[in-house]
Amino acid sequence: MEGVLWYVLSGTRGGPNRARILKALKRRPRNANQLAADLDLDYKTVRHHLDVLLDNGVVDNTGGDYGSVYTLTDRTEQYWDTIEEIIAEIE
Repeated sequence: MEGVLWYVLSGTRGGPNRARILKALKRRPRNANQLAADLDLDYKTVRHHLDVLLDNGVVDNTGGDYGSVYTLTDRTEQYWDTIEEIIAEIE
């Protein structure tokens, strides 16, 4: 899981926005529209980053496609110290 986290957060151009999304989801679950508004990002940008995080097992979603609520996976929660370390390095 550590390798996946390093890749999605620091190995790609979208890493800083993915880190912002993870920090927001750590505070509380949200849907893509809420994340876009809260983080002042374009909705399509947020959806792209959520898809990358979903594909890599970093976040999970519940509900239908539109309005789906995103949460951190249990594994992501277990590796939160690593996420904070990565965030500190990329900021």
